[in-house]
This record gives sequence, structure tokens and C-alpha cells, in this order.
Amino acid sequence: MFYKTTVKDHIRVTPELFDLELDSAITKQVKKKFEGQILKDMGIIVGVGEIKDIQDGIIVPGDGSPFYEVVFELYNFKPEMQEVVFGKVKDLADFGAFLSIGPIEGMVHVSQTMDDFVSFSKDKVLLGKESKRTLKVGDKCKARIIAVSFKDLSNPKLGLTMRQEGLGKLEWYAEDKAKKGAAAKTPAKKTKAKDKK
Repeated sequence: MFYKTTVKDHIRVTPELFDLELDSAITKQVKKKFEGQILKDMGIIVGVGEIKDIQDGIIVPGDGSPFYEVVFELYNFKPEMQEVVFGKVKDLADFGAFLSIGPIEGMVHVSQTMDDFVSFSKDKVLLGKESKRTLKVGDKCKARIIAVSFKDLSNPKLGLTMRQEGLGKLEWYAEDKAKKGAAAKTPAKKTKAKDKK
């Protein structure tokens, strides 16, 4: 899920930025320090918002750069367990599909791609044996997050499933909805009860 988080931190403004307005110099340093970072408690920092407050700067002995206590906004993506996300198939392998969901990638194990026996073809396509449904690179999908790991901050891991109702390739949902609509319009067969004698 995407969040806008207000943060207070000490920001160091280096001497090469002294020719800029203070707001611009601070914004530049906040972006340099936070954008693209992965933090265990906040997830992935995707952008810097408004600088809300800048306190007077202090100089630490032995350092020619002033430090300012700054309150600012960060835009972050923190995946949550059971969250439903939209993604695009970035790559396929015999063991599953990799979905790009915003600033991060998640993996759908082959057993979680569809409610069917799935095989992997040479053309990089996952194919359902009974349903004949296919999953290819570039397909847009809806998945649920079932595992989140920030153990290695340089490579966070997301586990996804598409086997629950309403999940999977977007076209599958439309097909299922059309089938249910057709089944509802078909009149039920009448059965005759035999008379007991």
C-alpha cells in the first residue's frame, strides 16, 4: 500500500549547495538521502513530498556542513499481508511468474498461478491443462500478497497468489463473470417426482 509519511530528521547540507535557497538545498539532500531506499519499517521510499518545517542549523565541530532539523513528507510503498495488488507479468519461469507491482517485484509460484495443473512451454507461457488458460509476459493480473520478507533490505521478497476468486489475469475474471451470468440465465431442469403406491 502507498503511504504519505511525515518524518523528522537532521539533514546535512554540504558546502557545494550553499549557493541555493535553503529550501532547495534541503529538498536536494532529503531526496539524495531517502529516495529509492528500502527501510524495514517504511518499505520502499518512492518520493519526497513537502518540506514542512526547517529549524535553525547547527554546526558540528570538525564538520563544515550545517545540520538542520527538518520535518518533511515521504511517499512510501509498504506491502501488507493479504493486500490485493495489480501487477504486470515481467518474466516467467518453469517455477512461476514474476509480477511488477509498482516499485517492487513479487513472485507467484506456479502452483499459485491458477486452479489447474500448469505447464511451462518453450515460448515462456504458463498453460492450464483443463482450463486452457495462458499466462504470458505483459499480461495484467490481480494478486494477493501472502508473504513479505525484508530480511535482506537490498532484495525484499513478496510472495503472491492468484488462485482465489477474483484474482488472476484480468481477462479471466471477465470470462468467469460471463460464465456465471450465462449459468444464471439457463433455466433449471425440472425433475418429476414418482408417485408412491
